[in-house]
Amino acid sequence: MRIRVKVIPNSRSEEITRQGDEFIVRVKEPPKEGRANSAIIKLLAEHFGVSRDSIKISAGLRSRHKIIEVSATEIS
Repeated sequence: MRIRVKVIPNSRSEEITRQGDEFIVRVKEPPKEGRANSAIIKLLAEHFGVSRDSIKISAGLRSRHKIIEVSATEIS
């Protein structure tokens, strides 16, 4: 499954909310050296109940707006 994500780095808390067909992901990590992307993958894996290897950033690696692919075979 593909989802659209808007990332808000440097947040005070880490959370995932849904706004229409887009997920808003707040992470504490700064957008440097891929640290925010790693935090996004970790948070989404916990949210969907899948392993981190099942989450891939397919578009927007250096953008706040991303397309994320979640391996549908492992979603619980």
